[in-house]
Amino acid sequence: MNQDPSEELKRRQKTIEEMGGSVRVKKQHQAGKLTARERLAVLLDEGTFEEIGAHVRHRSTFFGLDKQDIPSDAVVTGTGRIDGRVVYVYSQDFTVAGGSLGEMHAQKIQRIQDLALKTGNPIIGLNDSGGARIQEGVDALAGYGEIFKRNTWASGVVPQITVIMGPSAGGAVYSPSLTDFIIMVRGTGQMFITGPQVIQTVTGEQVTGEELGGADAQVRLSGVAHFSAHNDEEALRLVRQLLSYIPNNNRELPPVSSEQDPWNRLIPALADVIPRDANKPYDVKRIVLAVIDPASFLEIQQGYADNMVIGLGRLGGHVIGITANQPRVLAGTMDINASDKLARFVRFCDAFNIPIVTFVDTPGYLPGTSQEFGGIIRHGAKVLFAYAEATVPKITVILRKAYGGAYLAMCSKSLGADWVLAWPTAEIAVMGPEGAANIIFRDVIRQAENPEMVRKQKAEEYREEFANPFVAASRGYIDSIIDPQETRLHIARALMTLMNKRDSRPHKKHGNMPL
Repeated sequence: MNQDPSEELKRRQKTIEEMGGSVRVKKQHQAGKLTARERLAVLLDEGTFEEIGAHVRHRSTFFGLDKQDIPSDAVVTGTGRIDGRVVYVYSQDFTVAGGSLGEMHAQKIQRIQDLALKTGNPIIGLNDSGGARIQEGVDALAGYGEIFKRNTWASGVVPQITVIMGPSAGGAVYSPSLTDFIIMVRGTGQMFITGPQVIQTVTGEQVTGEELGGADAQVRLSGVAHFSAHNDEEALRLVRQLLSYIPNNNRELPPVSSEQDPWNRLIPALADVIPRDANKPYDVKRIVLAVIDPASFLEIQQGYADNMVIGLGRLGGHVIGITANQPRVLAGTMDINASDKLARFVRFCDAFNIPIVTFVDTPGYLPGTSQEFGGIIRHGAKVLFAYAEATVPKITVILRKAYGGAYLAMCSKSLGADWVLAWPTAEIAVMGPEGAANIIFRDVIRQAENPEMVRKQKAEEYREEFANPFVAASRGYIDSIIDPQETRLHIARALMTLMNKRDSRPHKKHGNMPL
């Protein structure tokens, strides 16, 4: 007697929902990790997940795979909602074949990517995988290639967010690196091209998986990842928070918050935030946090290249991208890592219609042979390229030092800033007053009875004559010199006037960025 079709469906669904079985699920929990389906339940609005491809099975017969049951081919895919917004998701299942990627596993992810591109909705990937399924050989590798291709097609079209919640090695790390943001879970998430055993065999170096590819390594040292979280739940909440700043696609504007702080609020605390001594540091985040709406700043890549601060915030409920030199770290100089960090963030904001507000206080590019030999010229040029290419509203606030090429790179008027504001403390010049005095008045200083006193005098003369905002303002390079207390008000007014900005660039396939 034939089995009731409905009963057969229930039996198969039960097998799928059990994933790798109770023993493997228990091991997943003991490792401090949620299962693939539990993660989706935390990430998505309750009751909104619609699974796609639950009954997909592998079709390989090599190395005994034909005798193995791999439910859903080790990845749960589908669509759901976050704060009511449609997203497409995949969640790799480590309890089934170690979450390994085979031909059909890859096709399920590709299906999600294709649907997201067609509908203009974000893609969120929850990665927990042992990598390519060795038994499927080149079919698994081809699957990765198809995913990479779609990552590239989706770049700048729909937001892509990846959460590293388990191992991610070899080819598996390239898909995350092609997405907009990577969040890593501390203690369980790891990323590396070659693992500790291979490294020890080839180079003799001894390193643990956590030291090599854990959150500290990839967030603070390499800058590959953008955020870290202490556990799965925190990482998934961070995805929801991050998405609240980003539109569904490149044709939409970012969401506007209903909790709006008055745009014309004055900030008395900014009156004396910058030290009178131009060589003393201060924390630029004090200015950023004071200017934007309270509790709205989401810093990105904190702990990596901290001489540059980047993040998303709101002003009057509207999303803005924030970039700022940090005088507390390397005196706010621009170096290789800071340049890469800044350029990529500017391009992200431009891709998704997020206005950019830049706070400037930099004495220039970091000198030294390691920087020159490391290609600071090429890396610094990325910043020039990114700002000049961007067509979103660009507002620049010069706080203090803005010297030489770094002044130009930090979204100067000549590089395409729509609105340039300056505090009275701004110093805009080819180089710092001390360096300029040493060159211009070299002979006078050398012949003086008290060279050091004369050097200071000449440096002060240069500062008064050139290193101030009034010379630049007189030539139209600065639109307004403002009272620091009114910074929020002036930025808000500029954003209002630029809201309908339309800008175009010469038609081309794409530029040749100095990568």
